[in-house]
Amino acid sequence: MAILLINGSPHPKGCTWTALSAVAERLEKNGLKTTWLNIGVKPVRGCIACGKCAQSGHCVFDDDPVNKAIDLLRKAQGLVVGAPVHYAGPCAAVCALLDRVFFMKSAPYACKPAAAVVSCRRGGASASFDRLNKYFTIARMPVVSSQYWNSIHGNTGEEARQDREGLQIMRALGENMAWLVKCIEAGKAAGITPPIPEPWEATNFIR
Repeated sequence: MAILLINGSPHPKGCTWTALSAVAERLEKNGLKTTWLNIGVKPVRGCIACGKCAQSGHCVFDDDPVNKAIDLLRKAQGLVVGAPVHYAGPCAAVCALLDRVFFMKSAPYACKPAAAVVSCRRGGASASFDRLNKYFTIARMPVVSSQYWNSIHGNTGEEARQDREGLQIMRALGENMAWLVKCIEAGKAAGITPPIPEPWEATNFIR
């Protein structure tokens, strides 16, 4: 069993990485493997809503980490997305990546547990946390909770390591993610199958 961790920060060892590392430590302690994808500093294209991915399952643009993220998420048993807060929202690179990972091709992710982790200097954590969770809920992914909203505070990785409550939240998230993934696998072994969704009934407000 493997969990995909996406580090959306341009800083490879910053606050977001510190938070995700605390989650990963508990996942691995519970026998789950972790796979990391670091977005880094290269540009991530925004979605142009061309719809080509509905047929191919991949984005037409292949010059950034999006298609790699799609392939990794299809293989993974769960997902944790980490993002720094920029102007009270998740950083643009994370949103651009997730827009294209989820748009018109999220069916294979259904029933895989997912969680968001955000890091900020001071404010904007809860708004960013809410934004990221919307990707999961539209894709029928169970959202894993911790014991508080999944945020950590600091301006550097060293400062984030001083946020004792934030790190405790991350450890609890890792424990809860591991427990839920194991419960789902045990259910499958016992013959419990995922729910079958009804055909989509799209309702437009302008007719």
